Amino acid sequence: MNTPLQSSPIHRLPRPEEVRRMSVEEVYSAFVLSDLVLPGELTLRATDLDRLFVGVAMPTTTPLTLPDHPETGTTRFLDRRELGFINIGGPGVVVINGVEDQIGSLDGGYIGKGTQTVTWASNDPAHPATFFFLSCPAHETRTSAAVRRETTRTLPLGTTKEANRRVIRQYIHPDGQGSCQLVMGYTELLEGSVWNTFPPHTHNRRSEIYFYFNLGERVVAHFLGEPRATRHVFLHDGHATLLPSWSIHSGCGQGDYCFIWGMAGENQVFRDMDAVPVRSLR
Repeated sequence: MNTPLQSSPIHRLPRPEEVRRMSVEEVYSAFVLSDLVLPGELTLRATDLDRLFVGVAMPTTTPLTLPDHPETGTTRFLDRRELGFINIGGPGVVVINGVEDQIGSLDGGYIGKGTQTVTWASNDPAHPATFFFLSCPAHETRTSAAVRRETTRTLPLGTTKEANRRVIRQYIHPDGQGSCQLVMGYTELLEGSVWNTFPPHTHNRRSEIYFYFNLGERVVAHFLGEPRATRHVFLHDGHATLLPSWSIHSGCGQGDYCFIWGMAGENQVFRDMDAVPVRSLR
């Protein structure tokens, strides 16, 4: 049986009018999650952003099991939740209700409501797997399954002229691996491109989380907030940023990089977004 976590505070997001008055430190505290990737540990953060949980499991010599959490209000973590994950590290293993599946680098998976146990492990502790995961409430049971990188739906976007050529890989979405409300995938910037999700947009029907990886020592200037009252944060490798539905989400890095994106809300339509005219940004 899992050992339940001790009660921990929910990470609460501010209102738009509060963000306009925040100091730099307050903006970072409200929107950025750091210290997520810790060798040999599983980190787990509860948020009030559509009740999304954010976590990373980085097993080394010992497998890591998804713990129960008091904020779910249930006996087991996934009694009324679903979960998606993507492995950004070396090859590993996921064991779902005792059934083992090999998960290669940049493979992912979906774990449905009612799952009793989830354990992650690495094939080689010297090159550990690193499983980034998101979990949100679910209203019905869907079949758990691995999602292989080569089977994901890919969408090439952007142009060299605008320095935003990128490939979007959709792992959990209505036309592929289905879910109740979770949508998840990752975006890969191509060499010579630095801008992601630009021009920016908002989507009032769902919230979003970005998790940046493959940055090395480089940084990304990430823009958030209301379109006419934007703020920015500088993010490092392994940092996540929480993005309410009213906030833009866009970034510019020192070179090509990747980021996992995940959304929850009342709508799963990928192109359901409200574009923001670039010249109106403030």
